[in-house]
Amino acid sequence: MALDLGDRRVGLAVGSDGTDLVFPAGHIVRAKLAQDMERVLEVAKDRGAESVVVGIPYNQEGKLGPQAKKVQGFVRALRKGSGMPVYTVDERFTSVEAEGLLREAARQPSREKGSVDEAAAVLILRRFLESRDVEAGGA
Repeated sequence: MALDLGDRRVGLAVGSDGTDLVFPAGHIVRAKLAQDMERVLEVAKDRGAESVVVGIPYNQEGKLGPQAKKVQGFVRALRKGSGMPVYTVDERFTSVEAEGLLREAARQPSREKGSVDEAAAVLILRRFLESRDVEAGGA
């Protein structure tokens, strides 16, 4: 399962590294850390997730800005509380790319913020799966 973690919402995507198929899985409206963790873990359990991939929003120079540091805090809490492997991947520009994909589908990203977050989570999971394929010597 992949997470696109923002201040207001968490975009969700699910997939399988066996098939490389990735699907949007909705979004969660953020509340407090404990509630967010509980909801993420509930979705992970319901979807049969074996691991979680979280996008880290590095800045254009590839460094950690304030938002990336917040996400790293969530990742630490998730690792401690989930009992599952939690991976991270560079998510630079996934929201911009997700907005473009929605526009191509004749949708309005400005009115569908949850859909943008969900699409960004799909892109995050694809990046992760593709990076694993490259590391394993795949295409």
